[in-house]
Amino acid sequence: MNLQMLTELAMNGEVRELELLSLEGGFYIARVRLDNAEMTLQGDDAQPLRIGSTTHLRSLLQRVPPFPCVLVQHCVHDEMCGVREGPIGALRIPFTLASSL
Repeated sequence: MNLQMLTELAMNGEVRELELLSLEGGFYIARVRLDNAEMTLQGDDAQPLRIGSTTHLRSLLQRVPPFPCVLVQHCVHDEMCGVREGPIGALRIPFTLASSL
């Protein structure tokens, strides 16, 4: 999914949620959830679009109608150390595409 397709889907109210996934190396990728599918936001080169921050995402999507967004970060420390028992879920922090200024 590219930015144009995301814009069209958002204008039609089809985007259910965007997950901004934090990855090792200090960058993020965006996963877009629709009713029956999940897609990764891609750049012009058809590769996953590397996003630097929530501010970078807001800049990319400034002309896109708003939809729910969540920052997703996995806690690798818990996975490595095995401190907790049971399933370990990701930290999910809702945020908005509206400018924070």
